[in-house]
Amino acid sequence: MKKRVQLLLDRDVRKLGKAGDVVDVAPGYARNYLIPQKMAVPTTPGILKQVELRKQQELERIAQLKRDAESQKTALETIGRFTVQKQVGEGDAIFGTVTDREVAAAIQETTGQEVDRHTITLPEINKTGFYKAQIKLHPDVSAQIEIHVTPL
Repeated sequence: MKKRVQLLLDRDVRKLGKAGDVVDVAPGYARNYLIPQKMAVPTTPGILKQVELRKQQELERIAQLKRDAESQKTALETIGRFTVQKQVGEGDAIFGTVTDREVAAAIQETTGQEVDRHTITLPEINKTGFYKAQIKLHPDVSAQIEIHVTPL
């Protein structure tokens, strides 16, 4: 088996890896293509330490995001119920529907916390009453809240 060369990718390289990855490639591929095109640089012990440090910092950042999402979930579920007022017609039927924007605004108004409206999953709401909504705060953390739809 021929000797392989270890490189740090500066850019994403299709079928090889993403920027910041350490890869083993054939010496000719490294010498004739990756290095001249400034897609990669040869690794040194210093570069390997920097890569390891960056990976560690990224893991800490992801863990911090998850802790923040957990605390936001606790705050949302402690309050638990948010009220949205809608114009009502006959038989408690509301005009239009309750949107994720209205729920996000109600959360912002009540808690002062901003929630991305795209992460809110609502059931079909067409009458006044109580409904459950799901908010995905993080890939591993989601909160369940109650929406109280009242007449305006």
